[in-house]
Amino acid sequence: MTRNARELRNNATLPEHKLWQQLSDYRPKFTRQLVIGPYIADLANRRAKLIVEIDGEQHLDDPNDDVRTSYLNANGWTVIRFWNHEVLESPESVAEQVLARTAECLGGTHPQPLPSR
Repeated sequence: MTRNARELRNNATLPEHKLWQQLSDYRPKFTRQLVIGPYIADLANRRAKLIVEIDGEQHLDDPNDDVRTSYLNANGWTVIRFWNHEVLESPESVAEQVLARTAECLGGTHPQPLPSR
Protein backbone atom coordinates (compact mmCIF):
# COMPACT_ATOMS: atom_id res chain seq x y z
CA MET A 1 0.00 0.00 0.00
CA THR A 2 2.83 2.40 0.81
CA ARG A 3 4.30 1.92 -2.66
CA ASN A 4 0.88 2.65 -4.21
CA ALA A 5 0.49 5.76 -2.05
CA ARG A 6 3.94 7.00 -3.08
CA GLU A 7 3.07 6.45 -6.75
CA LEU A 8 -0.21 8.37 -6.33
CA ARG A 9 1.62 11.17 -4.52
CA ASN A 10 4.17 11.46 -7.33
CA ASN A 11 1.43 11.48 -9.98
CA ALA A 12 -1.22 13.65 -8.34
CA THR A 13 -4.20 14.70 -10.42
CA LEU A 14 -4.58 18.39 -11.24
CA PRO A 15 -7.44 18.87 -8.73
CA GLU A 16 -5.40 17.17 -5.98
CA HIS A 17 -2.41 19.37 -6.79
CA LYS A 18 -4.47 22.57 -6.79
CA LEU A 19 -6.05 21.80 -3.42
CA TRP A 20 -2.70 20.72 -1.99
CA GLN A 21 -1.24 24.10 -3.00
CA GLN A 22 -3.98 25.80 -0.99
CA LEU A 23 -3.61 23.62 2.13
CA SER A 24 0.09 22.81 2.34
CA ASP A 25 0.99 25.95 4.31
CA TYR A 26 -1.33 25.16 7.21
CA ARG A 27 -0.60 23.44 10.49
CA PRO A 28 -1.62 20.97 11.71
CA LYS A 29 -0.50 19.71 8.37
CA PHE A 30 -2.33 17.80 5.72
CA THR A 31 -0.81 14.64 4.32
CA ARG A 32 -1.21 13.52 0.72
CA GLN A 33 -2.09 9.91 -0.09
CA LEU A 34 -2.23 8.62 3.48
CA VAL A 35 -2.61 4.85 3.90
CA ILE A 36 -5.41 4.03 6.35
CA GLY A 37 -6.09 0.33 6.63
CA PRO A 38 -6.86 -1.02 3.16
CA TYR A 39 -7.47 2.47 1.71
CA ILE A 40 -5.45 5.46 0.54
CA ALA A 41 -6.91 8.88 1.38
CA ASP A 42 -6.32 11.73 -1.10
CA LEU A 43 -5.63 14.26 1.66
CA ALA A 44 -5.82 13.83 5.42
CA ASN A 45 -5.26 15.81 8.56
CA ARG A 46 -4.16 13.28 11.17
CA ARG A 47 -4.76 15.48 14.20
CA ALA A 48 -8.30 16.34 13.14
CA LYS A 49 -8.86 12.80 11.78
CA LEU A 50 -10.29 14.42 8.66
CA ILE A 51 -10.04 12.89 5.18
CA VAL A 52 -10.59 14.94 2.04
CA GLU A 53 -11.50 12.95 -1.07
CA ILE A 54 -11.42 14.56 -4.50
CA ASP A 55 -13.59 12.49 -6.81
CA GLY A 56 -13.98 12.23 -10.55
CA GLU A 57 -16.93 10.87 -12.49
CA GLN A 58 -15.85 7.29 -11.84
CA HIS A 59 -17.11 7.78 -8.27
CA LEU A 60 -20.63 8.76 -9.34
CA ASP A 61 -22.96 6.35 -7.50
CA ASP A 62 -20.07 4.00 -6.66
CA PRO A 63 -21.21 1.70 -3.82
CA ASN A 64 -17.56 1.07 -2.91
CA ASP A 65 -17.33 4.68 -1.73
CA ASP A 66 -20.05 4.00 0.86
CA VAL A 67 -18.19 0.91 2.11
CA ARG A 68 -14.94 2.90 2.27
CA THR A 69 -16.55 5.81 4.12
CA SER A 70 -18.23 3.44 6.60
CA TYR A 71 -14.88 1.78 7.32
CA LEU A 72 -13.12 5.11 7.81
CA ASN A 73 -15.93 6.50 10.00
CA ALA A 74 -15.85 3.35 12.14
CA ASN A 75 -12.15 4.00 12.68
CA GLY A 76 -12.74 7.56 13.88
CA TRP A 77 -12.20 9.48 10.65
CA THR A 78 -14.50 12.11 9.16
CA VAL A 79 -14.67 12.02 5.35
CA ILE A 80 -15.61 14.96 3.15
CA ARG A 81 -15.80 14.73 -0.62
CA PHE A 82 -15.48 17.24 -3.42
CA TRP A 83 -15.84 16.76 -7.16
CA ASN A 84 -12.86 17.43 -9.42
CA HIS A 85 -14.68 20.29 -11.14
CA GLU A 86 -15.35 22.00 -7.79
CA VAL A 87 -11.65 22.06 -6.99
CA LEU A 88 -10.64 23.14 -10.49
CA GLU A 89 -13.22 25.94 -10.62
CA SER A 90 -12.67 27.30 -7.12
CA PRO A 91 -9.73 25.83 -5.19
CA GLU A 92 -9.79 28.70 -2.68
CA SER A 93 -13.44 28.07 -1.81
CA VAL A 94 -12.86 24.33 -1.40
CA ALA A 95 -9.81 25.03 0.78
CA GLU A 96 -11.91 27.35 2.98
CA GLN A 97 -14.50 24.60 3.39
CA VAL A 98 -11.79 22.07 4.26
CA LEU A 99 -10.23 24.41 6.83
CA ALA A 100 -13.63 25.15 8.38
CA ARG A 101 -14.37 21.43 8.69
CA THR A 102 -10.89 20.87 10.13
CA ALA A 103 -11.65 23.51 12.76
CA GLU A 104 -14.88 21.68 13.65
CA CYS A 105 -13.00 18.40 14.02
CA LEU A 106 -10.40 20.13 16.21
CA GLY A 107 -13.06 21.58 18.49
CA GLY A 108 -13.00 25.10 17.07
CA THR A 109 -9.24 25.51 16.63
CA HIS A 110 -8.67 26.77 13.11
CA PRO A 111 -5.51 25.53 11.40
CA GLN A 112 -2.90 28.23 11.21
CA PRO A 113 -0.67 29.06 8.25
CA LEU A 114 3.04 28.67 8.78
CA PRO A 115 4.80 31.94 9.61
CA SER A 116 6.57 33.55 6.67
CA ARG A 117 10.33 33.30 6.65
